[in-house]
Amino acid sequence: MAISAADVNKLRQMTGAGMMDCKKALTETGGDFEAAVDFLRKAGQKVAAKRADNETNEGVVFIAISDDATNGKLVALACETEPVSKVADFTNLGEALLAAAVATNAATKEELLAASFADGRTAGEHIIELTGKIGEKINIAGYENVTSEKVVSYIHSNKKIGVLVAFNNTSGADVLEVGKDIAMQITAMKPVALDKDGVDSATIEREIEVGREQARAEGKPEAMLDKIAAGRLEKFYKESTLLNQQFVKDGSINIKQLLENTQKGLTISTFKRVALA
Repeated sequence: MAISAADVNKLRQMTGAGMMDCKKALTETGGDFEAAVDFLRKAGQKVAAKRADNETNEGVVFIAISDDATNGKLVALACETEPVSKVADFTNLGEALLAAAVATNAATKEELLAASFADGRTAGEHIIELTGKIGEKINIAGYENVTSEKVVSYIHSNKKIGVLVAFNNTSGADVLEVGKDIAMQITAMKPVALDKDGVDSATIEREIEVGREQARAEGKPEAMLDKIAAGRLEKFYKESTLLNQQFVKDGSINIKQLLENTQKGLTISTFKRVALA
């Protein structure tokens, strides 16, 4: 049957798919609009499967902080190429995913993917649909949901790095400014944990072994290797755990001291850093 330009445009308005894709879908389904929509969705699934192993190092980070600043949600929507990350359909999907996260209070990425949009379809289905429309892999590269006494956020200027910092024991103090400073430090300095107690055992073992090998390569006596490695582990803690890092704006204090100087007893319960790279 002949497919009119009006029919193609109608399907395009319904789905957002390209003109040629809409014409093909209508042609293949004999002009049945519901079947054509399903055809386009299946096309998205095929593209998603074909590109499943592709890397997604581009994208945009989206963050929402609750009105009382006690909760922060972060969605990192990733794609394969930078131009796609700037397409309106891509950023609109990211905003819609963030709205769904807020509406459902999704605890995990899996819960967010299962969340329903206004049209009844899930977030995951919308991602697959846009994958078919754009023609490259799209996925949620990171999702965080943080609740605390106060949560402060930061998105880097390239929109590819986002940070949430959770504060406790604020005693009514305004922690927004210091929170932004600490979030920017986390962005730049990439701490692996809040304090040394949060560093996983595999990382500790690796750092100790590296310390031993470095000392051995420097010609240090075998009997001294463990002591030297322990000293270098302490240096690692100082450089790579947030509370022990020197404050980038004032090298005379560390982050733990900065907190105490801001408000006695002020603590950070956790932080989340998500980067698309």
